[in-house]
Amino acid sequence: MKALGHDDPRRVGPFELVGLLGAGGMGRVYLGRSPRGRAVAVKVLRTDLLTGGDSDVRRRFAREVAAGRAVDSRFTAPVVDADIEAAVPWLATAYVPGLPLADAVARFGALPEPTLICLAAGLAAGIADVHRAGLVHRDLKPSNVLLAVDGPRIIDFGIVRSHGASRLTGTDHTVGTYAFMSPEQFERADVGPESDVFSLGAVLAYAATGHAPFSGDQLPVLWRSITHHEPDLAGTPAALLAIVTRCLAKDPAARPDTAWLRSTLSDLATNAGCRSGQDWLPSPLAHALLEIADRALAADGPGSAADDTTRTARPSKARRAARPVAAEPPTPASPKTPVPGAR
Repeated sequence: MKALGHDDPRRVGPFELVGLLGAGGMGRVYLGRSPRGRAVAVKVLRTDLLTGGDSDVRRRFAREVAAGRAVDSRFTAPVVDADIEAAVPWLATAYVPGLPLADAVARFGALPEPTLICLAAGLAAGIADVHRAGLVHRDLKPSNVLLAVDGPRIIDFGIVRSHGASRLTGTDHTVGTYAFMSPEQFERADVGPESDVFSLGAVLAYAATGHAPFSGDQLPVLWRSITHHEPDLAGTPAALLAIVTRCLAKDPAARPDTAWLRSTLSDLATNAGCRSGQDWLPSPLAHALLEIADRALAADGPGSAADDTTRTARPSKARRAARPVAAEPPTPASPKTPVPGAR
């Protein structure tokens, strides 16, 4: 988290902003606090996107808000509040003290097999819940997967679409991050749930090996690699290799559906000992996440009247609240069941 700059707002809607969590093509995400002290992540659209005719931008943002509210899943961050009619539209979700998978791999390397299996089970359950709501995420990638002490979260529904929706127009024709896009995303925009399954396989391959399964320095080379070449899965654990390979099939009809993935990966997670109470994350990564939680809970917004006692008490409370415990793995019949190894 970075300190607020002179151009950053200090308040959005009812939320006091504490710091900057990140920025992307659509806007900035801040750590905020509700009047009762609840931590939230507040996404604020870039003002330059709202100059002139901003109806398309607002419609896309409205879809993101609607999608976030429609998906009922343990593995996404629920929408707390939003205002799509504001001069600068914003969206607040529950704050998850976590680290993007992309950052975790960059800092700590490829994930060990038990962690990878638990991650796979949680992501499969989350994507299944997205599809259950009649939606396709279309942008599953390492930077849109948060690792938290109580399991993974799928974030950013900015380009989600209803399954069967009409094709998009303009700059939305090709969406997603290229290295993790399905072959059909390079050819058309009206992709189905099978596209998310391909991206799930690519994300798991990245987490297992430390690199994307398809490579290319230029977009045409990457496009040909994804659409015509076999993925580089060297280093993927044997327990997941066949599943990841099926997810990365060129033909969407040859990929498994998320119901099968959810059930199969739940069984794998159980066999891997994720019910036994073991931490699902390796110690260095778990420690980094606890530090993130401590900093977020200890941060005081501008003009905060929090006293020293509150500030010193929060870190230890965060560590107690964030410590993983044993739990049941996700099953097809229960979308709210926790991730293996999580509370």
